[in-house]
Amino acid sequence: MKMSSFQIILLCIFGAFAVAGILIFAFLVGSNSGSSIGAVTVWGTFDDVAVQTIIRQLSEEDSRLRQVTYVRKNADTFEQELTNALASGTGPDLFLLRSDHTLVDAPKIASIPYETFSREQFESVFVEAARPFLGEEGVLAVPLTVDPYVMYWNRDLLSAAGFAKPPAYWDETFDMARTITDCQRVTALESNTIVGCDETRTIKKATVALGEFDNVDHAKGIISLLILQAGGPITQRDSAGSLSPSLMARQGEVAQPAESALTFYTTFANPARDAYSWNKSFTSSRAAFANGDLALYVGLASEYALIKRLNPNLNFAVAAIPQIRNVDKSTNSGYAYGFAIPRASKNPGGALTAAYLLASPESSKALATVFGQSSARRDVLALGAQGNEDLFNRQTLITRTWEDPNPVETTRIFRDMINSITSGSAKVTEALQRAEQAMRQITGQ
Repeated sequence: MKMSSFQIILLCIFGAFAVAGILIFAFLVGSNSGSSIGAVTVWGTFDDVAVQTIIRQLSEEDSRLRQVTYVRKNADTFEQELTNALASGTGPDLFLLRSDHTLVDAPKIASIPYETFSREQFESVFVEAARPFLGEEGVLAVPLTVDPYVMYWNRDLLSAAGFAKPPAYWDETFDMARTITDCQRVTALESNTIVGCDETRTIKKATVALGEFDNVDHAKGIISLLILQAGGPITQRDSAGSLSPSLMARQGEVAQPAESALTFYTTFANPARDAYSWNKSFTSSRAAFANGDLALYVGLASEYALIKRLNPNLNFAVAAIPQIRNVDKSTNSGYAYGFAIPRASKNPGGALTAAYLLASPESSKALATVFGQSSARRDVLALGAQGNEDLFNRQTLITRTWEDPNPVETTRIFRDMINSITSGSAKVTEALQRAEQAMRQITGQ
């Protein structure tokens, strides 16, 4: 493919250093600490005070970072604001790219050619969760952090039901739901609290927030996680490199990963099942957990501090994401974040240097700590940690992602898929077929 002038410049500058990814990092980060890189503006959705504080501290060791300015943007409007700003010439020199937005944002990005930083070098430095940043022509973003899913659990609710620890396997949640979920008849028997639920009862205390979509925080991410754990790719590329959905099993395949994942997920919203544990009466799963009305909450590692702020008195802890029993490989999911250089950057050279400086081992570890996440660098994760940081790091090492053709559209597709099952308008297989067809329209397959 034809390379841009920016990519040609990169080849000239860094071609001699393309012996290993570590050498490129050492060259960029460890030399010329007193030289000027020019003003670099970085856009992202993380807390600006925290990021600016870290940058200021790091600039005491490397003066080049004194020219780096971070601007926080609203996560809900970030994509549109970025697109508009780049089109008008007022955009940033660098921006934080989330792994599921890689495909939709790729046309805006000046990639780092593989001639200067190969796929093999990239994978030796960064964890597998960062693989979406490997574009067709080169590296689309310099990985910084990973925000993996974890299981938050209410000690009091589990202890009262006789459970000493959270589930290690998903099938354990069935017994927990039958025991923990506190339901009450919406009849003359309102005062009679019972275990287990059917269509005549309303949930007072829930076990796990699965089954619905609109009031389950991270519903799409949780469903994706379950499919990935079951061995389903969700999307995959053919021999020509074209992306296509892969929710339905292909001819000759026995396993039905997506079907089994959706069947499991929606069971918890089915009033006719003993595992019934969640319905539309709750506002949101995170709010229910913070209020003490939910025993198990699947959330991101970065939410730990938020939950503490929402309810300082909540007796909760965090654990690894449950796995599927008798499966050899442990799998988690989440999001990777990396620094991407817009094609319209006014200072691409300075932006590239700033990206490597901010993704260095010291900076990556510091920023990950501030964000409540983990570094995307293998060498940082190999240093070891304690407590929740160690748990987050171990969950990051098994985090896998999938190529999302359009996060906004696939969220709509997943919502329609779940709602059609829980409403009874479609069986699981039919809902999957519709979802796959809708995703084919997005990918052009």
